[in-house]
Amino acid sequence: MQITAALLLSFSSISILASEWPQWLGPQRDGIWREDGIVEKFDGTPKLKWKVNVGGGYSGPAVADGRVFVTDRQLAKGVTNPANKFTRGRLAGSERILCLQESDGKLLWKHEYDCPYELSYPAGPRCTPTVDGERVYVLGAMGDLFCLSAADGKVIWQRNFEKEFGTKVPIWGFAAHPLVDGKKLICLGGGEKGTTIAFDKHTGKLLWRALPGPDLGYCPPMIYEAGGKRQLIIWHPRALNSIDPETGKVFWSEPFRVRAGLTIPTPRLDDDLLFVTSFYNGPLMMRLDKAAPEASVAWRATGRSERNTEQLHAIMCTPFIEGGYIYGVCSYGQFRCLKVDTGERVWESFAPVTKKSGRWANAFIVKNGNRFFIHNEAGDLIIAKLSPKGYEEISRTRLIEPTNTAQGRQIVWSHPAFANKSIYLRNDREVRCYSLAE
Repeated sequence: MQITAALLLSFSSISILASEWPQWLGPQRDGIWREDGIVEKFDGTPKLKWKVNVGGGYSGPAVADGRVFVTDRQLAKGVTNPANKFTRGRLAGSERILCLQESDGKLLWKHEYDCPYELSYPAGPRCTPTVDGERVYVLGAMGDLFCLSAADGKVIWQRNFEKEFGTKVPIWGFAAHPLVDGKKLICLGGGEKGTTIAFDKHTGKLLWRALPGPDLGYCPPMIYEAGGKRQLIIWHPRALNSIDPETGKVFWSEPFRVRAGLTIPTPRLDDDLLFVTSFYNGPLMMRLDKAAPEASVAWRATGRSERNTEQLHAIMCTPFIEGGYIYGVCSYGQFRCLKVDTGERVWESFAPVTKKSGRWANAFIVKNGNRFFIHNEAGDLIIAKLSPKGYEEISRTRLIEPTNTAQGRQIVWSHPAFANKSIYLRNDREVRCYSLAE
């Protein structure tokens, strides 16, 4: 079953109101939307409450305390993004943090800073803002970390990972969504002296660094309780790790070399099983010891390549685990169901994600009640039921147009926010809010 209080995601300072979405994957960082009174199926397109023009970006919105926070990229005059998205030439421009009024999209404040890009897929920032009461934390694609006043956007403190820690900017930029834990802000932003960094969330003071290594990857830090300890799970391209969130001390580490540094999907915990999945290398399932902060391998990928897969080779999709089954998107858009205990595939369908096989095809999965809301890369929002019996589509509607491209397809790769009985989603031109109330 999905984690409960006994296996706790611990974010002591993050709002847990069901009507808010203050960080990556929602209030409890678990991809569950806990509001009632939500539409059962679509009767045409839902009511558009507002839309606001923005620049490019892969980052999803955060919603808290009557505000919507979103980041974007503004290219300098005369500068265009390269046709080949893997090109890493220097592109002049800025990043912005926008604060919008939740009721009507009115701009309340913005913070803009110069930020030349030297990375692949340079549309814009990657990380969802993290709202913590009176503060909002934002990590840009080139490693600019800000703590801002949520009320007026004034900078409280800031750091730059490349300049201060000598961190090499990952090929696809900094993308691990920051995590608030008590008085700490935890980020993947270090390097040879520690890929994982804990800051005092109020002052930006460095508290500790852990897990030195040359590769950061892109995976969000997560905290789960198991073996009698709160364990900070850090998955970077060399290993899957558990460390003490208070000190940075390593509890356990399982070597797992991941090609191209593609550690992206959020680690998922189901009872005592911890699951990660990557595009090339596929999945790894760890069994956490119930009595101590230790772990052993439960099973690994058996597929021969990302093209010939047996289980789940996800590129971006954070899988969902429920009732002994894993649901997620594989390497070429196959929406799959696996058995948790063995990794055996139960079924697959292309229907939720793409019309046909497509490399890196993606969709985002959020649960509400007894069904799921799936936002795919074509801009569709789908209501569906997922079970070992198969994929059961209830309804779908197109909410936003894909404005970016990948592998010859038009795509939108930004995780929406669900709050106030509404959905907040963006492409590279605008952010929209639709009512999903009954």
